[in-house]
This record gives sequence, structure tokens and C-alpha cells, in this order.
Amino acid sequence: MDPTREFVKLANRVVVKVGTAVVTRSDGRLALGRLGALCEQLKELNVQGYEVILVTSGAVGLGRQRLRYRRLANSSFSDLQKPQGDLDGKACAAVGQSSLMALYDTMFSQLDVTSSQLLVNDGFFKDAGFRKQLSDTVSSLLELRVIPIFNENDAVSTRKAPYEHCLQDSSGIFWDNDSLAGLLALELKADLLVLLSDVEGLYSGPPNDPNSKLIHTYIKEKHQREITFGDKSRLGRGGMTAKVNAAVCAAHAGIPVIITSGFATDNIIRVLQGEKIGTVFHKDAHLWKNIKQESAHEMAVAARNSSRRLQALKSVERRNILLAVADALEKNQNMISLENEADVADAVTAGYDKSLISRLTLKPEKISRLAKSVRMLADMEEPVGRILKRTELADKLILEKISCPLGVLLIIFESRPDALVQIAALAIRSGNGLLLKGGKEARRSNAALHKVITSVMPDTVGGKLIGLVTSRDEIPDLLKLDDVIDLVVPRGSNKLVSQIKESTRIPVLGHADGICHVYVDKSANIDMAKQIIRDAKTDYPAACNAMETLLVHKDLSCNGGLNELILELQREGVQMYGGPKASAMLNIIETSSFHHEYSSLTCTIEIVEDVFAAIDHINKYGSGHTECIVTEDAEVAETFISQVDSAAAFHNASTRFCDGARFGLGAEVGISTSRIHARGPVGVEGLLTNKWILRGTGQVVDGDRGVNYTYKEQPLKA
Repeated sequence: MDPTREFVKLANRVVVKVGTAVVTRSDGRLALGRLGALCEQLKELNVQGYEVILVTSGAVGLGRQRLRYRRLANSSFSDLQKPQGDLDGKACAAVGQSSLMALYDTMFSQLDVTSSQLLVNDGFFKDAGFRKQLSDTVSSLLELRVIPIFNENDAVSTRKAPYEHCLQDSSGIFWDNDSLAGLLALELKADLLVLLSDVEGLYSGPPNDPNSKLIHTYIKEKHQREITFGDKSRLGRGGMTAKVNAAVCAAHAGIPVIITSGFATDNIIRVLQGEKIGTVFHKDAHLWKNIKQESAHEMAVAARNSSRRLQALKSVERRNILLAVADALEKNQNMISLENEADVADAVTAGYDKSLISRLTLKPEKISRLAKSVRMLADMEEPVGRILKRTELADKLILEKISCPLGVLLIIFESRPDALVQIAALAIRSGNGLLLKGGKEARRSNAALHKVITSVMPDTVGGKLIGLVTSRDEIPDLLKLDDVIDLVVPRGSNKLVSQIKESTRIPVLGHADGICHVYVDKSANIDMAKQIIRDAKTDYPAACNAMETLLVHKDLSCNGGLNELILELQREGVQMYGGPKASAMLNIIETSSFHHEYSSLTCTIEIVEDVFAAIDHINKYGSGHTECIVTEDAEVAETFISQVDSAAAFHNASTRFCDGARFGLGAEVGISTSRIHARGPVGVEGLLTNKWILRGTGQVVDGDRGVNYTYKEQPLKA
């Protein structure tokens, strides 16, 4: 439990408010999946003995949708030609309220839970008799394990002015359902108020601004003047401004408040488990600066300590952990998919590139492949403690070189949640501790996968073996920990890798760009060449091992071979740019740079004189990742393979084969274009180092007197 969330241990009566933006989809229709997840969480809390009170929005929006349909059904053709005025909001509320409650009743009934409806108006709270009766009624319902569902009775509300005053007592009025929730929390003596939003919590600026940071603990004196609010709620009256006003007032009155996302399927449960999600408002928050937080250093030390406990396990026990991870991935596939779909929807709304969205997407078949790759790792030969070399230094003095884990790895990756699973599995197999920092765009997916993986860790190892870093603000501190972290692996853009290398003394392993080439020689089998370039470009265009540049021998422009290659790419919808020669010959746009990673159905084409010109081009403009030659001339192939300065060089095979799983490594941390320690796909072996074991019978050096060195290599044995 996070130290700043210890107070949830004392919570018994909980008010949950769900807003219109959570209840409805972007098109105004009800978000049935989110409503179902909400009801399931409330049922779970009800079963656990919590007293749960729900404040819901959405009636006006639902009623408006139904009345629009009714008006359309009752209109003549001539009526439809006239301007359509807006529908009366109070009529919408009257129609929508019954429909919304009928839906809640149906959902809760399916879960064997009874719910009740309570409609209130702002003026009611000025009546002391009403307030007492309200409290008595709710207490009776809660004793019977009934979930009261509150909403403002908009249909008959006479409110004229917005709610503006803090909840010093409950005799004020409310303006929206956020302030109603705060008012009810105070009046009903709740222990906690949870406000569900369409974002993760309160940010320092608009959530879609990359410079905005999630505020985990709101301190009025610090944050009130720093925050810039974004747009108001797209459907309701509130928005984040209303939530913050209600939260500040409720917290001031002694009711802790947490604002978190209602899009996640288990955030209410996670709040009550004390996880550090969302933004907390608490009357004592300004005193919490003295509460000890887990620092970056402590997180790294915890990972190292857990890794040492992992190394102490027997090989079969480490294998069983991996098998449990694979089973958990398949068992929780639906939950993972729901969280990933929310990330993808946000990415689409934010206007991210298709290539990023492709890398972000976790389809069920990809989750199944991940589980399969984890099982493959589990079935590999034990990598830790292998004797790599045994030498007799002198009589009965034996020196052994054995494999051992590096220690603690820090992996920083962008927009690929599947990378988290691969890296975590490799860390477990190799006995390393792990700190992971994924991209903001995959935060829900990463959190879900991390939770699934750490949930199966045995107590003897502990979940802190794999730490998930949630804030980029922690990265600079982590990069300073060269005394605890042993290797940094950045997976992402050239800019990311360069920034990491410039910011740390810790060894860095990785590649910046994936500019892969396919060279089609004059002796190539054209049908084979077409098959290879099609696969290299279109199998997964966003992958780092996809072809970005096609180099073609000049003779193929004369015998029709070039045209066949061009037509093959055109049939697959590939957009082509040319180098100076190709653009003139093919009448296509000239590329602005040969050193460009498209990560999409786009590539560059250039004509070259021969294999040596192709090699020179690759060594000048490539990124040292993966290159392929298509040729029937074995001598030319060997020249190409031996002289291209890249981590991988292929003959008559697609660049897409450059992958840890396809190489039989089980998975990969990344593909390294470095020349030290590991190069190419980095699997388990790339995460190991070695130690020297000397076994003697009392020998001493004593100036090397009396020691007869033999230096005999001995056969290896288990």
C-alpha cells in the first residue's frame, strides 16, 4: 500500500460518483462495457462489506438521445426540412432518468445485488428534516446491503445559480453531480469519495499536453495557481474544474477524495487497495511531505534484493514462475484487452500516427503469442550458473568461468506493451531485477500487464523484482544510479536513445533507428526477390526490422526486373520515394534523406552500380540493424555478408527474421547495434555476465614459489 493512501484502510462507507463522460461514449450512446465494469466493482465491494453509495450522471444525455429518435419518428418530411430546435433539458432528464435506472437495476440484478433510486434537488438540503430523513433512509438501505443510487432531479430543478461555496456544512446548494457527491459524502458521513473521470486524475495542464504531469497528491497551497484546466466535460455540466472544486471542499470538510479514471475496469478496487493511482485530496496532505516515499534508489535496491532471492531458487522453480506468467496472461486476456483498447482509443483521439497505434495495439492473438514465447523461455536450458570454461591452474587448483545475471536492468520503451512481457520474462529467466518505464500512451496496458505478471511472483521472491516506473520525472534519478543499476536498454526513437546515452554513466545497450535494406542483385531470382521485399515491407511495417530502403542493381532496370519489383510493392499499397537515380528513372518524388525510418507502408528505392555500391550505401546511410541480399551468386552474397557493417546480414531471407523469438531466443530485450557486450537480437545470453570460481585445497601464492602452473583445459560437466 502506498504511504499516501494508508487512510483507505479505515474506509467503510464509500461514495462513488460516475460522470456523463464515463457513462456515455463519444457518440452519446451508453458505454455498456464501462457501466458493466462499474457495477461489477460495486458488487465486489458490497460483498466485501463496504457500504457503497453511487452518484450517477447520464440521464439527460440518455433522454436526449431517446427524444431525438422520437421526434424524428413523429416528424413529417416537411417538418424535417425546418430547423430543429434543441430539446428541453428537463424533458430529457425526465425521460432519461427512468431509462438509466432501469439499466442499473437490470445490471445489478444480474449480479444478485439490489439497488434503489433516490432523486434529490438542491433546495432539499436546506431542510433539516429532509436531511435527517435522508440519512435514516440511506442507513436502512445500507444495512440491507442495498446500493443507493443518487441523481439530481433535473426534471423539476429550479436552480438558477451555480454551486460555488465550500461544504462547511450541508445546508448549501449544489450545481452538478460532482458537488452533489461531495455534499452527500459529508451529509452521509462517508469515509471516502471517489470521483470517476475520463482521464487518470488531475494533471498540471490539459491531459493531452505532453508537458502535463499527473498530480498524485493535491496540495491546495501548491497547486491551486499552477494548474491550467482543459476543456469542460464534453457532455455534462462539470468537467475537471467541477471535480476539483468538489474535491477541495469535501477534503476541507474531512472527507478524503480520489479522482481517477472510470475507463479502467478495476480502478475503484485498486483505490481501496491503496494503490497510487489518480489524485488524492486530503485535509492533511500538506503535512505528507514527511511521509517516506519509495525513491528511485529504493526501487532499484528492492529489485536487486528480489533478484538475489530469485537466483537462489532452483532452476525448476524459476521455470514454474514463467509458466505461471504464461497462464496468467491467457487467463486475464479480456482484462488486458479492455485496458489496451482504452489506450488505443485515447491514441486515436489524440491523433497519433498509424504506426504508433499499430505498435500499441494488443490483439488477442498477440497476447497468445506472448504466452507461447514465455513458455518457450521456460523450456530453455538453464542459463544461470552454466560452466563456460574449466581450467586446471595447478594440481588440485581448478578455475571455472560461470554465467551469472547482470543485476538490475532499466528498460525504457515507447508504445509497445508487448515489450513489457518479453522483457519481464527474460529478466525472470536470467535472474535479473528489472525496472520498466513504458510510454505514456500505453500506461493502462502496461499497468495491467505488470499487475498480471507480478501477481504470480512467489512470496520468496516478491513483486518488487519487477518495478514499474509510472512517471518520467523519475527517469533522471534512475539514470544516476550507476551503483545499483547495471544496464540501461532504451527502446524507441533515435532522440530517446541519444538522450539516455548523454544522461548516464550506466552502460547503455540498444539501437537508435531501424533502417533496414534489401539489395536485389543482378543475378537474383526475381520471383524470390518479389516475395522477400513484399514480406520485408508489408508483414509488419512498424517493426524495426522492416525494409525501409530497396537497392536494385542497375542491370535490372534494363531487363524488366525493376518494373516487376515496383509493381509488387504497388499492389501492396506501398508508397515509394526515390534516390536521385530512381526518382529520375521512375518519375517518383525524390526522398529528402536516405537515413529515414518510415515505420509505415512507405519505402525508398535507389539504383546502384553493383554489390560494392550497395555495401557503400548501406554503411553510409544505414543504422547497423539488418540487411539482406537477394542473389543466386554465392560469391557476391559472401562479399555482401562479410562487408556490410550491421548486426545482422541475410542472404535470400526477409529482414523480418531478425527477431529474438524467430532466432529461437524465446524473446528479446531489444536489438542492439552496439559492438560491445551484445549485438543483434538480445535474448537471455545478452543479459548475463560471468564470474570466476576458484576451487583449491589450501594453496597460497607466496611469490609463486612452490606453485607449478599447468593451465590444462578440462572438459565441461554439469
